[in-house]
Amino acid sequence: MVGRARVSRSIFTGIALSLLGAGAVAAQGYPQRPITLVVPSAAGNASDAVARILADRMAGPLGQRLVIENKVGAGGNIGTAAVAKAAPDGYTIGLPASGPLAVNRTLFANLPYDPESDFEPISLVALLPNVIVVSPKLPVSSFDDFVRYVKERPGQINYGSIGNGTSQHLAAAHFESVTGTQMKHVAYRGVSQLVIDLISGDIHTSFQLIPNVAAQLQSGQLKPLAVTTAKRTPALPEVPTTAELGLQNYEAYGWFALVAPKGTPAAIIERLHKEVVAAMSDAELRRKFIELGAEPVTSTPAELRAFISAEIAKWRKVIETAGIRAD
Repeated sequence: MVGRARVSRSIFTGIALSLLGAGAVAAQGYPQRPITLVVPSAAGNASDAVARILADRMAGPLGQRLVIENKVGAGGNIGTAAVAKAAPDGYTIGLPASGPLAVNRTLFANLPYDPESDFEPISLVALLPNVIVVSPKLPVSSFDDFVRYVKERPGQINYGSIGNGTSQHLAAAHFESVTGTQMKHVAYRGVSQLVIDLISGDIHTSFQLIPNVAAQLQSGQLKPLAVTTAKRTPALPEVPTTAELGLQNYEAYGWFALVAPKGTPAAIIERLHKEVVAAMSDAELRRKFIELGAEPVTSTPAELRAFISAEIAKWRKVIETAGIRAD
């Protein structure tokens, strides 16, 4: 029995070493052809722009192009599922947002992938802060005024977002939970009409992504009250954070992360991570990100894995408390 057990262990060890060897061989000389970078959203939006800037910067050091493939639908689930189901050879990677990697775990009843177990995390790439903006018709001049005004009018103040479960919707729902306020959600199909209604006063407030309201903030058509990240954002350096203004236990922002299919060799993940970190130190890339309202960031693969799990837990609580459902 002992001899048979030793033989079994030897066979198992041999198989494991063979698999590790195969991964190392696959990583040698990587990449040897273009890499497909799946973006689970439409061309022209923020995540697509971030992906293209990053792809251009990484192509030179990698010696191969990163070809953007936009796979849209189901709140980012279709493109993200395509990455999860791709061959784990380093030639298909993805740049999903916080929606498909965290929020949708609770928002959708049947997610076609598991954000925590179906991917090899590579790095966080960007944060997209929300900025709390109010209509010029709303008689408030500060964040404290706004909180007080909303508290005094439960259910009477409305806020706009571009749909259930978007970062704008969740940022407002989280705000209601933390401040004990009640507002009315108005969902739009696009940001253009929402902004028009904000300026006219038909919508009182919105917890918007900065690029969506940057022009109106610059022109003074909308009033910024606070950004929803822990630190001030370079895109709006003069606007204080909610934490600075005394609101504790509140942060809300979108984010993008680079991931690969589960089983992608560790050596390939390490190479991709190295190039992402190098890209994020490039001043021109950082400038372009900030112009988009995105903050360039990085993380280790392990940090990203823990971050995804923490974000799933955080937004599950917000979604369940507010009773939010997917459109």
